[in-house]
Amino acid sequence: MQGDPRSHGLWDATAPPAPATHALTGAAHADVVVVGGGYTGLSTALHLAAQGSDVAVLEAVDIGFGASGRNVGLVNAGMWVMPDALVGTLGADQGERLIAFLGEGPSLVWDIIARHGIACEATRSGTLHVAPDRAGVGELTQRHAQWARRGAPVDLLDGPATAERLGTVHYQGALLDKRAGTLQPLAYVRGLAAAAIGQGARIFTGTPAIGMRADGGGWQVTTPQGMVTAQKVVFATDAYTRHLMPQIRTQQVFLPYFNLATAPLPDALARDVLPQRQGAWDTRQVLTSFRMDQQNRLVFGSVGALRHGGAQIHRAWARRAIARIFPQLGAVDFQYEWHGTIGMTNDHLPRFHELADGVVCVCGYNGRGIAPGTAFGRALALWLLGGNEELPLPPSTPQDTPLRNLKGAFYEFGAQAFHMVDARV
Repeated sequence: MQGDPRSHGLWDATAPPAPATHALTGAAHADVVVVGGGYTGLSTALHLAAQGSDVAVLEAVDIGFGASGRNVGLVNAGMWVMPDALVGTLGADQGERLIAFLGEGPSLVWDIIARHGIACEATRSGTLHVAPDRAGVGELTQRHAQWARRGAPVDLLDGPATAERLGTVHYQGALLDKRAGTLQPLAYVRGLAAAAIGQGARIFTGTPAIGMRADGGGWQVTTPQGMVTAQKVVFATDAYTRHLMPQIRTQQVFLPYFNLATAPLPDALARDVLPQRQGAWDTRQVLTSFRMDQQNRLVFGSVGALRHGGAQIHRAWARRAIARIFPQLGAVDFQYEWHGTIGMTNDHLPRFHELADGVVCVCGYNGRGIAPGTAFGRALALWLLGGNEELPLPPSTPQDTPLRNLKGAFYEFGAQAFHMVDARV
């Protein structure tokens, strides 16, 4: 991958190669131009091409360069907010439609992986939202009740059952979501790209979209060495938006998130940590996430960035936290480290925007990009093709978030301050 060597870490080291692509040169035509080669953009391209649409993807750097190649790899259903809170924001009809839509997201991911033979360490054993204290147990109890009322396959686990699933007695309870699972995120997005190319999509990398103008009822999108003319344009750049449509960025506050990966654990120890290979994250405000990869590495992460002095602070915290949570591991070494950016909206819900006539985007996944991004890509494709597909989000106008840069800095340096003192006792 190009850019910061800490940007993709373990995932770049272990993912299968990306399909061969090149930069766009000269003039091209398409039915739809997709800007951004991540989950949403490539799912849109895959599903458009599968229906016979001529689609061109413009990716500024490499496939999966943004959040799609940097995240933890948890394939979750739903958003961070509780289901009832989502309904409270969108209303009963729209809210329940979005809940049902997001709940089916992991199934779509598993289906695409199976149909296209994507090698991405997919593990369908669920995810665990874990509680370190009584307040966390109370939160999980509410979540369980709200999901169970909607028929979701979720189990509320007590302390002993949680310890059995995690390999630690550090947590008092957990919510097991059986719809969910884990995968190698960069391998998955590269597999989406290969699948889209297999259906006839054209993907151009090293090709930022730097200009756009109306052209005969459609749009002309310019790049450093070429241009594409199309009737429709999809922006799938989210928190990594750069050159065009800055309102996608300015409505979000950016939350940095880092991951550290240990050396492969010995088999005897690896069998004792997350033995059923669920991915996990806790209920704390500055959350901790952890999972295992296929080579028995523990991938451990939290809020923060590995810059401005953060790398040393977060590394030291992670060693202390692992020693507390998994004392059986002893001292650990980290082989890989990387960080990325999560775009947070003010209500923690995604957005659907019609930015201009024939120009659309879905953004603001709030740290839940894999399944929602895949599902929204499919929904956007069907909607653009003019079928009866009704998107599960109402269209909205981007609204700038006041003091967004200040808030982002608070997240970054607040996480450093928290990790300087956390897990010391």
